[in-house]
Amino acid sequence: MSPNDIRTAFLEELVKVAPDIEPDTVGDDDHIQEDLELDSMDVLNLVTALHVRFGVDIPERDYPQIATPALAVTYLAKAG
Repeated sequence: MSPNDIRTAFLEELVKVAPDIEPDTVGDDDHIQEDLELDSMDVLNLVTALHVRFGVDIPERDYPQIATPALAVTYLAKAG
């Protein structure tokens, strides 16, 4: 997958978890909790969705590495 494909897939899963988010308004450096206001349960649901979609285990210690779309693209590209 290209970085753009990974970003698109990440945003699709993000919107499934938080349907009030408009994917076109999400910047690469928007923090999923601080800027997009996901709570801890939303983050856990996003991690689960990314695991299913990408087949990647994301341990809790790695959550900061998926905290923004840009970070998530880098992390998922390396893990996948």
